[in-house]
Amino acid sequence: MKYLDLKAINAPYEHAADEVLQSGWYLKGEATRRFEEHYAAYIGTKYCVGCGNGLDALTLIFRAYKEMGVMQEGDEVIVPANTYIASILAITENNLKPVLVEPDINTLQIDDNLIEQAITPRTRAIMIVHLYGRCAYTERIGDICRRHGLKLIEDNAQAHGCTYFIPHSTLHTPHSKRTGALGSAAGHSFYPTKNLGAFGDAGAVTTDDAELAEMVRSLGNYGSEKKYVFNHLGRNSRMDEIQAAILDAKLKDLDTANQRRKEIAAIYIDKVKHPDILIPQCDRDCVWHIFPILSPRRDALRQYLEEHGVGTEIHYPIPPHQQKCFTNSTHHSPLTTFPLTRLPVAFHHSPLKITERIHQQELSLPCHPAMTNEDVATVVNLLLSF
Repeated sequence: MKYLDLKAINAPYEHAADEVLQSGWYLKGEATRRFEEHYAAYIGTKYCVGCGNGLDALTLIFRAYKEMGVMQEGDEVIVPANTYIASILAITENNLKPVLVEPDINTLQIDDNLIEQAITPRTRAIMIVHLYGRCAYTERIGDICRRHGLKLIEDNAQAHGCTYFIPHSTLHTPHSKRTGALGSAAGHSFYPTKNLGAFGDAGAVTTDDAELAEMVRSLGNYGSEKKYVFNHLGRNSRMDEIQAAILDAKLKDLDTANQRRKEIAAIYIDKVKHPDILIPQCDRDCVWHIFPILSPRRDALRQYLEEHGVGTEIHYPIPPHQQKCFTNSTHHSPLTTFPLTRLPVAFHHSPLKITERIHQQELSLPCHPAMTNEDVATVVNLLLSF
């Protein structure tokens, strides 16, 4: 059993690529315009701007804020310590300083009890990462951003279709909003393995901020808003028509696919009771891009499952603060011509014991819509017999 069967998942959507090939139009066309419109409506934002990939989406958000005068070099961005490295690269590539905050071991999301103590006069934003497809937003995080005048950036690379239930208040009645529409702006990745995955690389930015959307679009098109006129130092980061057409076709089935992931996850949560396996809590919506378990015997468990024909993954074996790239004295940014100074000492040496435990113990189980009930039962039985 594969950890993720992309061939089976993608087979129904091959026609979308063929239609683009027949059209003869491959960039900045109707397919991209249509997907941007549909995805913005799905997420619940006014604007969606397609780009080359998820890292570019986040990087362009911060670059746009710098161009708009909202941020400047050396400003700080609070970010969860346990995340994929792209979340942090988007910050460092803009010569901004990441301030790492530990997660809650029970939810694996940034611990909102620790955020406020990390704020300094140079803090300009908080980035939350909806890691594993779990909603990371809390009312407390929103309140912190409002009280301190901070931008809230969402890394929604792993949580397409996830929702946050907004409780009743004096301002509104209870309702839900999708991740990607909870903050000032959000970056989305459509890497093939994602819940909404392309047939290659693609990404997008969603926001209600018209100026930000226009700036992101310009920066992703060489810094040009009008052909051959360049008002900004930009880059080439555009979604191609094939990926846009495929994503638009798959978007119609996203909620159904996510529901199947939730059904599989519910079985794991209900059936897997083992002293060496911890299933983190999920008290908010989760679309289960990844189903993570924690085990002090992670490597032995993974080998056991592999020997019995079940593929697994580790997300991620080395936490960002222990990566070699962040121990070098300088890091060159492709968006700028200046070298980045050494990251703050706290980035390298703050104790991040919870993050390190997660990265040492995390194992991802198969959880995708191509799985049968028999596949799920096989995984459960193997876990129980370990």
